[in-house]
Amino acid sequence: MLNEPHISEDALISSLLETLRALPEVRAEFGAKETGAVANGKDYDARISLQIGGKSFTLLINAKKYVYPRDALRFIWQQRDFARSQPIDLKAKEVLPLLAAESLSSGAMELLRNERIGYFDSAGSLFLPAEGAYLYIDKLPSKTLSKSILPLFTKRRAQVLHALLLRHQEWFSVKTLADLAMVSTATASQVLAELDRFDWVESRGQGPNKERHLTEPAKLLDTWVQQVASNQTPTIRRYYVPTLKSESLLEQIGKVFDAREVEYAISYEAAAQRYAPFLSNVSQVRCRLLVSKAANSAISELGARAVTEGANLLITEAESSSDLLFRENIGGIWLDSPIQVYIDLLHGEGRAKEMAEHLRKERIGF
Repeated sequence: MLNEPHISEDALISSLLETLRALPEVRAEFGAKETGAVANGKDYDARISLQIGGKSFTLLINAKKYVYPRDALRFIWQQRDFARSQPIDLKAKEVLPLLAAESLSSGAMELLRNERIGYFDSAGSLFLPAEGAYLYIDKLPSKTLSKSILPLFTKRRAQVLHALLLRHQEWFSVKTLADLAMVSTATASQVLAELDRFDWVESRGQGPNKERHLTEPAKLLDTWVQQVASNQTPTIRRYYVPTLKSESLLEQIGKVFDAREVEYAISYEAAAQRYAPFLSNVSQVRCRLLVSKAANSAISELGARAVTEGANLLITEAESSSDLLFRENIGGIWLDSPIQVYIDLLHGEGRAKEMAEHLRKERIGF
């Protein structure tokens, strides 16, 4: 399991009350928690008496920790089922359900807004549509949500995501996906379960024949980019290789590194230019490689010298061969996967972001 949030239910509901009281022309009174009380055929956790501009409402609060799209849908279905079971004259518009959570995913918020069902999260986001009143506060996602999602995009789990993005049109069993990503079946299963909570995969079959398919590759990639932004910048070794322009340097790297059996992958602009040409000239070659005696000898053979400025060869050390798992050989040069190149470019400089969007449109396709 990924990290779980640690804000208490009472603290969450108290925060909601404080947020409401801070709004103009709003009065809110918090009653005691009513364990076992029933509203809409379901238990609820608290009741808040609310006045907005002279209109009175009763909020029935359901408190959760995480709310993903699937959790939001379940709550929506509960409200629909109750509404259908009641006579029209008993449907009290002044009684409003509200889903409060420490963390709500953006997809869950969107679903609740579309159904005009209220929500609140610990970051301070609030949505409350009512007859004659409308409250909407949009805040950045809580740090808890970001910290809890982050492990999904690191180490072995990221290999599973990488495999799914590269082959997003295919169906996978847990074992097939684990083999492709070179992880344990437990890790593959865990990642799929988390994606299922976001409603980003669909399933078919049962038991050992069960397969899953990634239905939201764009959302997964966008979320990955956001999470990588919070990572520490890796150590970069800067070199200058005399007399060689970038294309010639690429060819020389391929020749020398392959001869010495050095594991490497080109990324950033030089790789993107091979996948989907965009710039007329690339001034630097950025390379991810597995450090070894052979790698150091190959760098020396290139005639590279360490510099602090004016570098045309930048090297990032790979932690293990798994960092190069999805590289592709294009024209005799090993390139990082288009997914990795795209993520790298978005954290680059100059026209790197423009090149990233061009690569995504022309090569990645979602």
